[in-house]
Amino acid sequence: MRRRPIRLAGPLALVLTLAMLASACGSSDDKQSASTDGTTAAGQTQTAKEAPISATLNAAGATFPKAFYEVAIAGYAKLQPGVKVNYDATGSGTGRQRLQDGVVDFAGSDGLVAAADVPKYKGEFVYIPTVAAPITVSYNLSDVKDLTLDADTIAKIFSRQVKKWDDPAIAAQNSGVKLPGTDITVAHRSDGSGTTENFTKYLVAAAPNTWTLKSGSTVEWPADTQAGNGNQGVAQIVKTTAGAVGYIDLSDANASGLKFAKIKNKSGKAVAPTVDAASAALAAATVNADLSYNPLNADGADAYPITAPTWILVYKNQADKNKGAAIKSFLKYVLGDAQKQAKDFDYAALPTSLQQKALAQVESIVAPA
Repeated sequence: MRRRPIRLAGPLALVLTLAMLASACGSSDDKQSASTDGTTAAGQTQTAKEAPISATLNAAGATFPKAFYEVAIAGYAKLQPGVKVNYDATGSGTGRQRLQDGVVDFAGSDGLVAAADVPKYKGEFVYIPTVAAPITVSYNLSDVKDLTLDADTIAKIFSRQVKKWDDPAIAAQNSGVKLPGTDITVAHRSDGSGTTENFTKYLVAAAPNTWTLKSGSTVEWPADTQAGNGNQGVAQIVKTTAGAVGYIDLSDANASGLKFAKIKNKSGKAVAPTVDAASAALAAATVNADLSYNPLNADGADAYPITAPTWILVYKNQADKNKGAAIKSFLKYVLGDAQKQAKDFDYAALPTSLQQKALAQVESIVAPA
């Protein structure tokens, strides 16, 4: 039976345990490789015991990977009860700001730090990729079981150029589907969001002549739209509003029991938002030297086009010995044993070569002797 994410109210605070992972050398190719079932080198890692560490790690950021981080933290807690982690799923923008202000030990973010903001941070930081996942276009139409959309139509819907579900633009892609004349209610994020950033970046790339609202963690949405806090807030609007549509990560969409559209990718194939389709997008992504990468609108017939990455941002030079050791160990667990559980909770594990590069990036973090 497929497991569902555990949903916890408020900031997550779980007692953690130290885990060390031994990894074989991976491929250095920039093009990523992934198996069809999403498994990676995580299955080849081993957990070794270390001396106990006592530390508390405070973190904040993206809601997109929240379910995966809950699982990772819970698993890590079984290994080392001396380390406590608090992850406050506030949204990517708030997470980056708190890291910049020095009030958290690491931040979760689905987007990159703007070049102009890099000097504002309290030292050099690194990107640690963790998982990827589809952003769904979820909808609430009781009598419509299957829906297909392309980028141009999605852009028209979310910019309010299309306001009825039986609009010719939607009907043209859904032959044989009886579409109601219901008004479309657009739901979007109210907070600074990496999900918003990736969704709008996709529209800029895939529908450049139609999407006029630009991209970013926040955008100027039309006045007749509704805003929800976090992915769960958007999911709640869609779930409770007939005719609503919103962009929501796969984990939260499934947890809320929502229906979501198939999206036509670059090859013209309508692809459902699945973990395997996200893995196909990862396989086509090129990784930069800092481990940033972009799987949006990826090549490949089986790639889901709105596949989003996510990272943990952490300062390279740690001031506290115990915290530094705990951060490195926890990140190794996230990149190792936790990857084996990613698919069960609607996330795509990292391909082998990216996992190995991420582990090397973790090793570059310096803690005091």
